[in-house]
Amino acid sequence: MPLLDRAAQWTTNRMPKLIGPKSHSVVDYAMAAAFIGMAAFFWRRNKRAAVGAVLCGAAETFNALCTDYPGGVFREITFETHGAIDFSLSGMVASLPGVLRFSAEPESRFFRLQGLALAAVAGLTDFTGSGKSGQLKEVYKHAG
Repeated sequence: MPLLDRAAQWTTNRMPKLIGPKSHSVVDYAMAAAFIGMAAFFWRRNKRAAVGAVLCGAAETFNALCTDYPGGVFREITFETHGAIDFSLSGMVASLPGVLRFSAEPESRFFRLQGLALAAVAGLTDFTGSGKSGQLKEVYKHAG
């Protein structure tokens, strides 16, 4: 996992949780829309970045649609599992430019910033309903 994502997780895990399930679902769909919008923007300039943005947008949308929170449609996974997926997705998003070999191009910045934003939002979300800091261990325990 990229270093900035680790730093975001480490920092936000110690902070009080400010984002509830409803707000988290709004942010999830906004992030997915940003990925899809950027895919259209990247299409003429960088096909690899565009395909990566479509894949990330689809993964974010699928995760949101399948979660049992406000905005979820199929309600197949718990909110805690959703949190574990979000943390994993943040690392994947940030490292995608290296995997798809466009890390030296300007489009890679979008993926690194989105990965950092995903990690920060996930780190500030109250997945357990307690509002307490240090929820990462509980989230991974319930997700596994």
